[in-house]
Amino acid sequence: MNLFNSNRYNEMKYRRCGNSGLLLPELSLGLWHNFGGVDTFENATNIVLKAFDKGITHFDLANNYGPPPGSAEETFGKVLRNQLYGYRDELIISTKAGYRMWPGPYGEWGSKKYLTASLDQSLKRMGLDYVDIFYSHRFDPNTPLEETVHTLNQMVLQGKALYVGISSYSPEQTKNAIELFNQYRTPFVIHQPKYNMLAREPENGLLNVLAENGIGCIAFSPLAQGLLTDKYLNGIPSDSRAAKESGFLKMEDVTLAVIEKAKALQLISKSRNQTLAQMAVAWLLARKEITSVLVGVSSVNQLMDNLAALGNAAFTADELVEIDRILG
Repeated sequence: MNLFNSNRYNEMKYRRCGNSGLLLPELSLGLWHNFGGVDTFENATNIVLKAFDKGITHFDLANNYGPPPGSAEETFGKVLRNQLYGYRDELIISTKAGYRMWPGPYGEWGSKKYLTASLDQSLKRMGLDYVDIFYSHRFDPNTPLEETVHTLNQMVLQGKALYVGISSYSPEQTKNAIELFNQYRTPFVIHQPKYNMLAREPENGLLNVLAENGIGCIAFSPLAQGLLTDKYLNGIPSDSRAAKESGFLKMEDVTLAVIEKAKALQLISKSRNQTLAQMAVAWLLARKEITSVLVGVSSVNQLMDNLAALGNAAFTADELVEIDRILG
């Protein structure tokens, strides 16, 4: 029996990932926060199931997501076994390796030793034979790029990954990786940069490199860890990421200048009948280089709020000019 909305694939729009055969939903679900061992399993389950019910087929993880590291993959693996059994072929599941996972010299970065061991561990935690996308999570300045690329290619040849990607590589590092992947004919299809209204570095060359080479782009941190929402407009709530010891957003990130920008942006979002968060997602999707926007949510309500952005992703020229003026 189909437990999910039978019209879900008609309600979600899918974009081609570069020049590949892979299609991704305009909105993808990231499990960076709120899916760890310290979080409520029932809430995590509800978010994943509602996402799939709304046509979100792509679920993005990494070996170190938690806390503790590894626990987000374990949580997702339980949801797969218990509620999504039989739907594996309708899902795009990605994971990454690059940050510290265990002690010693082989527990992080981009060596063949680490990447191979990490993917094997990830597959066990999720109960999978393969992932759809395996990423190099960060550039390793001390390991030859040839070694990292060759290892990712081997993951595909061994059937442990269908496609590969990289995350947070500079434009030059990305160019070099593309040349090497092309030599192996590796299905390198996607780059995952941090990209939002407050972090526009990908516009300084990276988006051009990806477009010129037919590589997809999925933006992470589209809401700048909550700064591009109404959450911090009047201070730092006690239940917010900035107030959490385990979070990546710190209190000192919530500056007066950022709050003033958010307040000005919110005025535009209101004129568009959107929340600030919805406009931030729509602003990314308005760029043709973007394949998908990766959102992290703490509740089903937040997920639904983000999904509502998809119905209003067009901007007038005047709106874009005003947004650029605010952002400086």
